[in-house]
Amino acid sequence: MRNALQWLRSLLFIAQMYLVMPIMGFALLPLALINRNSAYWSIRLYCNWVRWSARWLVGLRSEIRGEVPQDACIIAAKHQSFFDILLLASVVPRIRFVMKSELRWAPIINMYAYWTRAIPVNRGKRGAAIKQMVAAVRAGTDMPSQLIIFPQGTRTAIGAKKPYKIGTGVLYKETGQKVVPAATNVGAFWPRHGILRKPGLAVLEFLDPIEPGLPIEEFMAKMEEAIETASDRLAIEAGIDLEKIRSATGA
Repeated sequence: MRNALQWLRSLLFIAQMYLVMPIMGFALLPLALINRNSAYWSIRLYCNWVRWSARWLVGLRSEIRGEVPQDACIIAAKHQSFFDILLLASVVPRIRFVMKSELRWAPIINMYAYWTRAIPVNRGKRGAAIKQMVAAVRAGTDMPSQLIIFPQGTRTAIGAKKPYKIGTGVLYKETGQKVVPAATNVGAFWPRHGILRKPGLAVLEFLDPIEPGLPIEEFMAKMEEAIETASDRLAIEAGIDLEKIRSATGA
């Protein structure tokens, strides 16, 4: 009975989340068209609405830890579900996403992606995608921003092991920007698939920045260790038995 009630509350939460998106998006669009800073403000407003309504409707609290980057940098973030994207966008001041190219056709999202200079890339064409990202980042150096990239390239279930792609290392080398790793445990409460949202405390944690100048191989190893170690710690904090999950999946 309790699970059924939580499922219904989750359904209500998801329904209102996607209903509010176009309402708020269209209502705030004139401001975004006039001033790019208003586009960032509008995105943060919506994402904080989702955070607040998640707490109220399904008991899912959220917390940001560490120092939120304010200057130009690359944020290399663990990606477990849509919620970590929302947490990032709720606090990062001038957010800029590397996103899959299909989202260019998604209403509302595509308009705000355009105004925040998101970088669409075609997954499956790694070499071309990396060149595209580097060129786009270089072209945007006149406006400092925080570029979000998911080093594993896709959502990864909590406790699962997936390789880190070299694209983040190439961006690190070619742009000369510092990289701020970010860890999370949101997958414990908001899974990649399904409707059920679980109560608890979802955390996004910004870690110590990695300054430019390291060889790519050393940078990649340092970044992966930082993200995976912190994400495992947050998962255990959320009550996840990582050993059990990895034993069952052979990870």
